[in-house]
Amino acid sequence: MNTLSYGLLSLLAQSSFSGYDLMLRIQPFWPAKHSQIYPLLAKLEQGDYISVELVTQRDKPDKKVYSLTGKGRDALKDWFDQPTADPALRDEMMLKVFCMSYAKPASARKMLADRLAFHEEQRKKYESKLVELKARADWPAAGLPKPSHPLFGAYLLTHKAIMSNETNTEWCRWALSLLPAED
Repeated sequence: MNTLSYGLLSLLAQSSFSGYDLMLRIQPFWPAKHSQIYPLLAKLEQGDYISVELVTQRDKPDKKVYSLTGKGRDALKDWFDQPTADPALRDEMMLKVFCMSYAKPASARKMLADRLAFHEEQRKKYESKLVELKARADWPAAGLPKPSHPLFGAYLLTHKAIMSNETNTEWCRWALSLLPAED
């Protein structure tokens, strides 16, 4: 199985989802398209890693809802024993920053200002996500979730996103401070 397959299994370990819902939920971790997800779901079903229930809907086409099977749960547990690949980063702006000496000063400032605005908007989303997560998980008010809690990983990842966002925001502000104010 490839990493995307394990990603789908990890989402299904939390709850049952339609293929469309899986595609939306995998995006923060792994950019994937319908054309990748649906063939993988068919393979996972054929391999008995997931089960499928056809749900009849009024005024809409029927949808398939996928659930993790015992074999899928075992595969997910075994996946943790495999080495993790090095992190991958693809950010077009980093390539542009690398050759920023060729940019018009106004274009460079706009690019960094736009990214700063993006990170400031993301901060709001991450903070809302953390509040929502705490409410959903029903954790003690002053305590942290136990590592055995099903939403513990989501809690860790939300904090990582907040911390990374803070660093990226600070970097954008710093980089903007180094650019001349006018052309």
